[in-house]
Amino acid sequence: MIFLRFGLVLGALVLSAAAVPFSAAAAEGDAAKGLPAIPLSLDEIHAWIDRSHPLLKGAGTEKVMARGRMLKALGAFEPIFVNDTEIERFVSKDKFGTQSVGFNDTLIEARNPMGFRYSAGVRQAIGDAKIPDLSFGNGNQQVLLGGFFPLLKGLMINPENAELQRSELADPRADIRIAQTRQDLFLAAATQFWDWVAAVRYVEVQRKALKVAEDRFKQVDGRAKAGAVAPLDVVEANQEVQRRREISIAAQRQVEQEQFKLSMFLWENNVPSLPALDRVPDFPAQMLSPTPDAVKAHKVQAKAERPEIREIGIEAKMNDIDLELAKNNLLPSLDAEAAPARAPEKFVLGLGYRFGLELRIPILQRRSRGEVLEAQGKADRFVMVQKFREQQVVVDVDNALSAIERAKERMEAAVQSLKLARTLEEGERFRFGLGATSVLFVNLRERNSVDSEAQVIRAKADYQKAQALYQWAIGAWAKSSPSVVPVSYRSRD
Repeated sequence: MIFLRFGLVLGALVLSAAAVPFSAAAAEGDAAKGLPAIPLSLDEIHAWIDRSHPLLKGAGTEKVMARGRMLKALGAFEPIFVNDTEIERFVSKDKFGTQSVGFNDTLIEARNPMGFRYSAGVRQAIGDAKIPDLSFGNGNQQVLLGGFFPLLKGLMINPENAELQRSELADPRADIRIAQTRQDLFLAAATQFWDWVAAVRYVEVQRKALKVAEDRFKQVDGRAKAGAVAPLDVVEANQEVQRRREISIAAQRQVEQEQFKLSMFLWENNVPSLPALDRVPDFPAQMLSPTPDAVKAHKVQAKAERPEIREIGIEAKMNDIDLELAKNNLLPSLDAEAAPARAPEKFVLGLGYRFGLELRIPILQRRSRGEVLEAQGKADRFVMVQKFREQQVVVDVDNALSAIERAKERMEAAVQSLKLARTLEEGERFRFGLGATSVLFVNLRERNSVDSEAQVIRAKADYQKAQALYQWAIGAWAKSSPSVVPVSYRSRD
């Protein structure tokens, strides 16, 4: 009997233990099934752009091009290994008759950014050759040392060094172009995002209006069959249904169009991704405007950080390098050189080293003076462009601030208009219920309410777009990354 009871208790425990996970899993499934979608945010869209947008990735190749330009410029100064063998056959005047004499040079040549060129190596004599200087190894080997030294033109600044300096500016220039692309993409995405939100909210308003018209049509049709209203009122109600259905279809098409446009900012696996309609957010309730002190600080910040202004600074620096090179080209060319004899006939005759000093003075200097004038003209133009860009930045900030203030005023007026329109709509419906008015006037009041609500939606969207324009104007998106990680969310069935 005891064993029987123990078996029954053990069986009950096993059954209850098996039932608990099933119930928990079922509860979890029910909770997941009713989980609402996470609203899509502008920060998430910006993070998505940073992560996978092809235009931003394409702008990132500017960094690769900048590194390539730097390597290309450094190539002018890299050491070069040279192995040169030269032999000369001649008839000797002495008893040896015809001889073949020459040398084999193994040396390293290099160039310095200051304009100096130098070489060092070893020469191995071939045949019976005379080595007057720096010989070793039984007199048939020679130490090779050489140098080329510009003393005026080409000293410190020369075409190769100028290209190296320009290549050093290629990397910050690439950063500026990436920042500009990022700024423009963020502004375009923000504008498109709020257009999409406004289109979805507008189609919801139109669908509600259509549902009201359909319910009224059924009501009027029933009253007409009972003889309470004229059949013409049924036609009027039906016509309003068809009118609102056409508007609702057009609004739905607008939603789809804005959805496709927004997908061009949401790339997944190199393919645009359509945003889910169940992730459409509401318009933010807060309406904040920057304070006057903040606006002043933002203008100063924008003058320093907007990519357009920073790019002008890079262009001016590159032009300064060209101007310095052009002024150096006005100097006469005075070059000193010391190097081993490289002609076989001279080496055979015993000429080990040669030394030289060359002076060249262009008479008219037309080319150099033209380069200086061109660079000075560009420098003056960059100064004027810089002033224009700075004032343009100030105007952009003021324009965005004006858009914010006017959108707030429009929103307040539109909200008041909507309240009054709804009051008139309710009053007209009450009169219609008493039989004191017709369907036509009720429809007109409802249309007015729909138009007023659409104005509120447009004002809210314009306010958010004005805020985005302000962020673009102050250059906020050129220097900071969004803190939100893109969310890949799907509701479970």
